[in-house]
Amino acid sequence: MPIMDYLERNAELYGDEIALVELNPALPNNQRMTWKEFSLIEPNRFEPYRREITWSVFNEKANRCANLLLERGVQKGDKVAIIMYNCLEWLPIYFGVLKTGAIAVPFNFRYDAAEILYCAELAEVDVIIFGPEFIGRLEVNAERLSRGRLLIYVGDNCPSFAESYHLLVANCPSHKPHIHEIITDDDFGAIYFSSGTTGFPKAILHKHRSLTQAAQMEQKHHLTSRDDCFLCMPPLYHTGAKFHWMGSLVAGSRAVLLKGVQPDVILEAISKEHCTIVWLLVPWAQDILDELDSGKLKLEDYELSQWRLMHIGAQPVPPSLIKRWKKYFPHHDYDTNYGLSESTGPGCVHLGLENINKVGAIGVPGYRWQCKIIDENGAEVQRGEVGELCVKGPGVMTCYYNDEKATAEVLKDGWLLTGDMAMQDEDGFYFLVDRKKDVIVSGGENIYPVQIEDFLHKFDKVKDVAVIGLADRRLGEISAAIIEIKEGMTCTEEEINKFCLELPRYKRPKKIIFADIPRNATGKIEKPALRKRYGAEKLVALENRS
Repeated sequence: MPIMDYLERNAELYGDEIALVELNPALPNNQRMTWKEFSLIEPNRFEPYRREITWSVFNEKANRCANLLLERGVQKGDKVAIIMYNCLEWLPIYFGVLKTGAIAVPFNFRYDAAEILYCAELAEVDVIIFGPEFIGRLEVNAERLSRGRLLIYVGDNCPSFAESYHLLVANCPSHKPHIHEIITDDDFGAIYFSSGTTGFPKAILHKHRSLTQAAQMEQKHHLTSRDDCFLCMPPLYHTGAKFHWMGSLVAGSRAVLLKGVQPDVILEAISKEHCTIVWLLVPWAQDILDELDSGKLKLEDYELSQWRLMHIGAQPVPPSLIKRWKKYFPHHDYDTNYGLSESTGPGCVHLGLENINKVGAIGVPGYRWQCKIIDENGAEVQRGEVGELCVKGPGVMTCYYNDEKATAEVLKDGWLLTGDMAMQDEDGFYFLVDRKKDVIVSGGENIYPVQIEDFLHKFDKVKDVAVIGLADRRLGEISAAIIEIKEGMTCTEEEINKFCLELPRYKRPKKIIFADIPRNATGKIEKPALRKRYGAEKLVALENRS
């Protein structure tokens, strides 16, 4: 069942009900205001603060987009790139692409001009649909990008090198598009890109069955019902945000796209829109807790009784964070989801709402998934032993597009090698130990940074932490802890070292660095950037001593 069938079903059964709400609390000079302050300003003075569409309008907009693309010659199997910030137009355009039989290719909105060009050529895209924030980045390579490609601009004041989406789509019919071939689960549906932590991204090709699997799994894992309202803040180009939202699509329930991740904005949105399910990234959850601890936020100022589930994914979750969370929100269900873009996003492993006692684990195999842990020779390890996590299921990618070698390295007899080191306990729960490439080998000992990071998160002055390996002439590598201290607090290296005395000697960080922790748009720590910054400094220091 292709994912578009759910949209058409919802338009037929729930056509007059709200499907999507967009909230944008940002003002032209990046100021923010409370809901009460916004209600007092003159109408139409700023960009609309709140927009919404029904299921019927959602489907009609997708149909118009599809009919536009078909009129411009897009055919089944063509690739249509989307590079826009989250907005009310994003999902209708995505579904419009799918309705033509074309392949949707979301681009990371952080890509620079070179990365946009690289990904467009790697994925062999035929159309690029982009928003106003990306005019400059496309203009740099506009001549090359426009060769054989259609560039469509979504917004006001269309640049000369593109065509206006709103003008083109205005006269397109809103009925279901007529295509020559039926779209099946075995047809290709989307290309997503890897995070690009080892250079430029890889293009990950998925069939429609992957998209449907992810949507059905999300609804099942989190028991999403027609009465729920999902709050979505992460970028829709990412598999995590989109496929968590698709639980709402399967259930036929409302969702809110929020532009803004400040703690007060998040709680105001939950309160005013009566959100019941919220997916947070680790930094956002930490910020909410820190402001509750400091008294800047007071729970009694918001209506939060309907909020039933908080779940986190996209990066390892410190158990201490969830323990803090449950103190403020004891009635919340909690789940964590593990996945990769190669597995159509989150959920191939998930904790499960009923397993709060296993906080710290990534969980058990998700709906229709299998898992195993292997050693360097491909043999399964015993429970309790560390090895590489492998997953198998209907959401595994077809291949890395145009990269047979990279595909062969991670796909083995239907199993996807994740590159993550994990172990399974006696109850069958999987625990993430670290990324394979992040393991630090110091004097012959394997050091797993996530274990040290989890430990340091327990220190009450630590806001965020990242542990990386630095080159060392004697030991090969040593562990360095980059620590971000909570606002308004001070901390010394001596305090950290004293706290770490509880760790085995070989796990204690050999270097402490106080600095901000960089995270990407999906909340993952940007360890390559930290290695480049501090690893290079370390190497220079070693050379100067020789």
